[in-house]
Amino acid sequence: MNIQTKYHGEIQVNQEDIITFEQGIPGFPHENNFILLPLDQESPFIIMQSQTTPELGFVVVNPFLFFQEYEFNLLENDKEVLKINAQEDIQILSILTVKEPFSESTANLQAPVIINHKEKLAKQIILNNTTYTTRHRIIQEEVKK
Repeated sequence: MNIQTKYHGEIQVNQEDIITFEQGIPGFPHENNFILLPLDQESPFIIMQSQTTPELGFVVVNPFLFFQEYEFNLLENDKEVLKINAQEDIQILSILTVKEPFSESTANLQAPVIINHKEKLAKQIILNNTTYTTRHRIIQEEVKK
């Protein structure tokens, strides 16, 4: 099928590549189907593109590329909703707020996107009782001595 995208124009996608957020995404409760598209071949950034709304494409990234110490526990309820049986079936992504200049861009570590690729299910979870926020700069300033 062909879909219109925010960053790639019209592209052809396979139905089996569609990932379903059964409850939508916070702020977008009726957006249930997304596809992951590489921003470009050399980039770690991915576009999480809505199947139905061309102008809705989130820039996402593997948070562990920028925050090696990032960790949280996935609740049993979330594991059940996502039908997670094995760690290797899941992917964790953070939604970015892209700013100009790019060095000011931030990652939302308080609400990671969890994807079960085996089941094609996803959910953005909200971490409570955490020091993580919605705005962690992905490019850290070097401390000058």
